[in-house]
Amino acid sequence: MRPLDPRLLRYARSARGYVALTAGLGVLTAALVVAQALLLARALGRAVHDGADLDTIAPLVAGLAAVVAARVLVTGLQERYAHRAASRAVGELRDAVVERAVDLGPRHLAAGHGPALVTLVTRGLDALEPYFVRYLPQLVLATTVTPGTLLVVLGLDWISAAILVGTIPLVPIFMVLVGRLTQGRSERGLATMQRLGAQVLDLLAGLPTLQALGRERGPAARVRALGDAHRRATMGTLRIAFLSGMVLELLTTLSVALVAVGIGLRLVEGHLDLVTGLAVLVLAPEVFLPLRQVGAQYHAAVDGVAAAEQAFALLDEPRPARGSLPAPDLATATLRLDAVGVATADGLAPAGLDLVVRPGTVVALTGPSGAGKSTAVDVLLGLVPPDEGRVLLDAPGGVLDLADIDRDTFWSQVTWLPQRPVLEPGTLAEVVGGDDASRARAAALTGLDAVVATLPGGWGTTLGRGGVGLSVGQRQRVALTRALLSPAPLVVLDEPTAHLDASGERVVLDTVRALRDEGRTVLLVAHRASLAACADVVVPVRSTAGQVAA
Repeated sequence: MRPLDPRLLRYARSARGYVALTAGLGVLTAALVVAQALLLARALGRAVHDGADLDTIAPLVAGLAAVVAARVLVTGLQERYAHRAASRAVGELRDAVVERAVDLGPRHLAAGHGPALVTLVTRGLDALEPYFVRYLPQLVLATTVTPGTLLVVLGLDWISAAILVGTIPLVPIFMVLVGRLTQGRSERGLATMQRLGAQVLDLLAGLPTLQALGRERGPAARVRALGDAHRRATMGTLRIAFLSGMVLELLTTLSVALVAVGIGLRLVEGHLDLVTGLAVLVLAPEVFLPLRQVGAQYHAAVDGVAAAEQAFALLDEPRPARGSLPAPDLATATLRLDAVGVATADGLAPAGLDLVVRPGTVVALTGPSGAGKSTAVDVLLGLVPPDEGRVLLDAPGGVLDLADIDRDTFWSQVTWLPQRPVLEPGTLAEVVGGDDASRARAAALTGLDAVVATLPGGWGTTLGRGGVGLSVGQRQRVALTRALLSPAPLVVLDEPTAHLDASGERVVLDTVRALRDEGRTVLLVAHRASLAACADVVVPVRSTAGQVAA
C-alpha cells in the first residue's frame, strides 16, 4: 500500500474530506512554524544583542504567544477530526468488505476465506485508526512543513540550507530500509492472527461436539502455539520500531548539530548576525520533525496498512453480475431448476438436477451426504450461480431467469432456515417477531411455549448472539416459530430435524403441515424418511459419483 493509496479514498469517502482538511491544516502549521521561529529569534536577538527591555519586546512576546496558541488549536482540531474521520472511514471500509463478501457468495467463504474475513473486518481494520490519526497527518506535514521551512532557511542562510539538503535524504533512506523489514513482519503477524482467529472460531463452533466426546482440551496446545507465534511477531515489530526510532533520532540530532556548529563558528567570526542564526537554529529541528514522526508513526500504522491491503484485494475482485428485474409474486410463481450442476473439487454436486417447486406444495430433496442438496438450495436462492443449467421462475406474466432478477426483491419473499439457525441478539419476543396473539399461537404449535414457561424472563428473556442461553433444540423451535410468523410465501428448511430428538422431529413435521395448510410453498432438505414422507414431491439429488437417493 502506498503512503496514500487512491483506493482508500475510493472505498472510504470520509477519508477524502479528512485528507483535504489535513492538507489545509498542514499549510497553516508550516506558516505558524516559520512565524514562531522568526518571532522567537527577533525577541531573543533584541533582548541579548540590543539589550532591549521587556516593554520593547512585549509585542514580539505577545505575537509569539498567539502563534503558540494557534499551533495548539490547530493540533487539537487535527486530533479531533482525525478520530472522527478514522471511525467513519474504517466503518465504510468494513461495510464495503462485508458487502463484497456477500456479493461473492457462500462459495467464496466456503473456500477457507470465512475465518480470515471475520478477523479482517474486526481486529484487522481497527488497526487502521493509527494510520489516520498519527501517520497520515505527519505524512502531510512532511510535504508542507519540511519544504516550507527549508525554503525559509534558504532565504536566511544558504550554507545551513545546503547542510540540511545534504542530510535530509538520509532520513527517508533509513525509513525505507526499516519499513520494508517491518512490513514483512506485520503481514506475518496479521496472517498469524487470522489463523488464530480461525482456530478459535472453529473451536467455538465445534465445542459442544468436542465436549460430548471429551476432547474439548485437545486444541488447547494448538491455540496456545498460535498465540505465542502472534506474540513473537508483534514483539519483533515493536523491537524494530524502537531501534528504527533510535536511528532516526540519532541521525536528525547529528544533522541539527552540524547546522548548529556552523552557525556558532560564523557568529564568532562575525559572518552571521544573531537574529538570523537563532531563526535558522530554531527552524532546523522543524525541518526534520515531520520526517522523524513519519518514521515513528509508520510502525503504529503498518498493521492497519497490511489489513487494508487484504481489504483492497477482496474489493478489487469483480462483483458478480446482478439482475435488475423485480421478482414476481412467489405465491403464484413456479420455481424450476433446469439441468443444474455445480462444480466442486470432486465433480458436479448436484449434477443434472431437474426440480419443479409449484406454489403451495411441499417438495423434499433427498440423497446421501455430499450429493449437493444444500448446494441446490443455495442455487435456488441465488446465493450460488450454477455452472450448468438455469434457474427459472414461471410466473403468470412469463418465464424469467433468476440471473436477471433483483435478488433483494426475491429474497424478501423467502424465509430460510439453515441447518444451524441464525438468531440475532435481543429479547426472545424481538427475535421471534409478530404480535402477542400470533406469537402465542405459533409457539403453541412448535412447542416454544413450553420453553418460554421455563425461562425466568419469559418472552422478555435476552438471548445472546446465535441464541446463546438456549439449547440446540430450543433454538430450532425459535427458528421454526419465526418461520411460521413470517409472511414470506416460500419457506426453505435445510435439514430442520438435524440434531433433534423424536419430540423435536414431531414439532418440525407439525410445522411443515401448518405451513402447507396456510398455502405456503415449502422446500425441504431431508435426511430422515419421516420428513420426506410429509412432502408432496420427493426429488432425489445425485452427484457425478452416481449416488442416488433411495
